[in-house]
Amino acid sequence: MFNKLLIANRGEIACRVIRAAKGLGIETIAVYSEADAEALHVSQADQAIAIGPAPAEQSYLDADKLVAAARQAGADAVHPGYGFLAENADFAQACAEHGIVFVGPPPAAIAAMGSKVEARRIMQQAGVPVTPGYHGTEQDEATLLAEAERIGFPVMLKAALGGGGRGMREVESAGDFGGALKAARREARAAFGDDEMLLEKLVPRPRHVEIQVFCDHHGNAAHLFERDCSVQRRHQKVLEEAPAPGLDEKQRAALGQLAIAAARAINYAGAGTVEFIMDEEGACYFMEMNTRLQVEHPVTELVTGQDLVAWQLKVAAGEPLPATQEQLALRGHALEARLYAEDPDKGFLPATGRLNRLRFPEESAHVRVDAGVRQGDVITMHYDPMMAKLIVWDEDRARCLQRMSDALQQTEVDGVATNIGFLAAVVAHPAFQAADIDTGFIERHRAELLPDGDGGGGHPTLGKQKPTAAPALASPWEATDNWWLNLPEGARLSLSDETGGPAAATSRAAERQPGATRLLAPMPGRIIEITAAAGQQVKEGDTLLILEAMKMEHAVAAPCAGVLEAHRYAVGDIVAEQAELLIIRTPGA
Repeated sequence: MFNKLLIANRGEIACRVIRAAKGLGIETIAVYSEADAEALHVSQADQAIAIGPAPAEQSYLDADKLVAAARQAGADAVHPGYGFLAENADFAQACAEHGIVFVGPPPAAIAAMGSKVEARRIMQQAGVPVTPGYHGTEQDEATLLAEAERIGFPVMLKAALGGGGRGMREVESAGDFGGALKAARREARAAFGDDEMLLEKLVPRPRHVEIQVFCDHHGNAAHLFERDCSVQRRHQKVLEEAPAPGLDEKQRAALGQLAIAAARAINYAGAGTVEFIMDEEGACYFMEMNTRLQVEHPVTELVTGQDLVAWQLKVAAGEPLPATQEQLALRGHALEARLYAEDPDKGFLPATGRLNRLRFPEESAHVRVDAGVRQGDVITMHYDPMMAKLIVWDEDRARCLQRMSDALQQTEVDGVATNIGFLAAVVAHPAFQAADIDTGFIERHRAELLPDGDGGGGHPTLGKQKPTAAPALASPWEATDNWWLNLPEGARLSLSDETGGPAAATSRAAERQPGATRLLAPMPGRIIEITAAAGQQVKEGDTLLILEAMKMEHAVAAPCAGVLEAHRYAVGDIVAEQAELLIIRTPGA
């Protein structure tokens, strides 16, 4: 077994790996950016090494810095977690070249599954069914549009070299194709450094079912059954459960064997997840293989009684699989909810701020909390907005759902907006209770899940935000900003009389003035594209610029028609929440 393990990640996954490593007697080394100097994973590790500024590309995505940190600490292994460089074949190769064990599959396996084009080809040769599509080298818009029309709309555009919902767009018609292609390519370049796309036929009302697979270096392979990850928003998983509701033993065994065949086809070793799309008739199609541990691995751990991170470390150290297929069995039901710093009432905008209060339910045999933050921590704009995962287990699904409802009710967060209420609404929804789920569940039930908000608005992936002018407030008692009675003044208030005079709008996304509207940043972020120039006439709803925050893109739209004045910021600039982006002069001004 290893003596020292460097965790090339942050947040809850770093904390999770530290816990497993310590259980095996392995010394742990954390890495951290300037923004994470006081982070939870830093305090939990035996040693911590600074690796650079807050932006991920200058720290957690810098392979050279991570290898240097591992060598400096004398680490004999590196665990990449998930995200960042977990599926980067070059990073795995760099570790090997310096005599450091990469806790994951061989670089060749990562590379094979890292390209969706290559992955589809390999799966077809291995007898794993794939959806109809196009994965050719001709990438001009005319060719891709012609292929989409051949396949038949609706289609799914996907980044050929990526995963996690990045660089994906659903396209309903030929008229929507050009804009969707441009957005998908831009997002793919930003996330993966490559904008090659592939097309797949969009399966109506699909379920997302994935198989956890493990292989060792001795020729052994096993699957640890399936998870259902169908409840998604913008192609990002929200709730995951194991086992998948309604799957019978014959289907379970068949999917397991397909997953093992997929792993064997690329000489796999370590933990992997083979993801399938299941149609309404029960037919399954290969979607992708993630050559790493998944965010949702705890539900598999709870229904199998296995520690998957410990499995990873043992396999990487050259040991055989800790259990054979015949020794693995399912017990009970588990459900995971992802706790995000985001505001469902504002289109799920990422939220930042200090966690003034953070209380999780008490952990037990039925409740587990995998957290990457603690009370007093600051949520920044630099990284993924997931703060923690609530995972519950019980003897059957109905009891498990009740456990989750209770756990969410016992979770308290103050200082940062979260999706706790939204998660509770999903778990309590009659359709979810009845396991009537597919990847369109949230969109289909948006009105019931978010009765007071728009639930995301705009494009299902891009998250188009349409700022609106603040309504006049009759008195401070109706305001929802940070004004408190009997405390020192914390913000300037502009009061109005009952006739509806001027009112404070400093906490809103746009501020109306006579003849003009000031457009304010709806969140902190980095400007990655300006789509409307100064002096341009715009219509209400036109996209003016695109902000990137917490690994997500957000299009900022015009709240009214008018003429743009000069932009206050340029592409690449970091802006604070409520920063004035530009002014729209309205007709007659």
